[in-house]
Amino acid sequence: MKIISCVDVAKDYHHNKLTTHVLKNINIAVRRGEFLAVTGPSGSGKTTLLYVMSGLEKCSAGVVSLFGKDVASLGAKELADIRKRRLGFVFQFYNLLPNLTVYENIMLAKVIAGNAEGDIDETLAIVGMEKRKNYFPTQLSGGEQQRVAVARAIINNPDIIFADEPTGNLDVASGVAVMELFKKLNVEYRKTIVLVTHSEEILKYCGRHVRLLDGEIIGDEKIGV
Repeated sequence: MKIISCVDVAKDYHHNKLTTHVLKNINIAVRRGEFLAVTGPSGSGKTTLLYVMSGLEKCSAGVVSLFGKDVASLGAKELADIRKRRLGFVFQFYNLLPNLTVYENIMLAKVIAGNAEGDIDETLAIVGMEKRKNYFPTQLSGGEQQRVAVARAIINNPDIIFADEPTGNLDVASGVAVMELFKKLNVEYRKTIVLVTHSEEILKYCGRHVRLLDGEIIGDEKIGV
C-alpha cells in the first residue's frame, strides 16, 4: 500500500526576483514498511524532498499525498494532526529541551499530540535509554541524545518516521548504534522510514536507495538487506 506519493512535484524558492528550482519532476511512491534512503551531494534537494513528502513544506507544483490524501487539500488542523499522530521526525540536531529530563521530553511529545496511550518507559526501553530517564540532555552523549530524539519520534506510534541526517553529528560508533535502532524499528515494529543522508555507509541498513542530483531523481533502486 502506498502511504506517500509524489507526482510531478516541483519546489521553487523565490528571493529578490530570483527563482531557484530546488526540486524538479519528482515522481516517487513509498509503500508501507519500506526503509528508504535518499542520498545526494550538498544542495541536491534531499532535505527539501523530505520536508515536502512529510507536509512540512508545500510543493510549488504537482501532487503530494499522505495516506491517500492530497496534502494541498488538507486544512491546517488536519495536517497538524497527521504530523503529530501519524508521523515522527528525527533531525541532525536533537532539539531536546535542556531544562527537561529525558522522561519529560518524551512526555511533552505525548501532551502536544493529545495522546493518552504510549508507555514512556516501554518506549525508552526500545531505544535502550530506560536507565537514563531522569537525566537531563546535557548529561548525555550525542548518541544518547539522538536515541532520546528517536524515542520522542515514536512515542505516538507513528506510521512513518522521517529522519534528516540523523547520524550527521555522531561519531562512528554512535552512528552505527542509531542506525541499528532504525533497522530494529523497521523490521520488528514495521515502521516506514524515509531517511536523508550523505553517508553511503548507511545504505546497508536500508531496503531502497533514491539518489538526487540538482533536484532531480537520478536513481531509484532496491538494495540488499
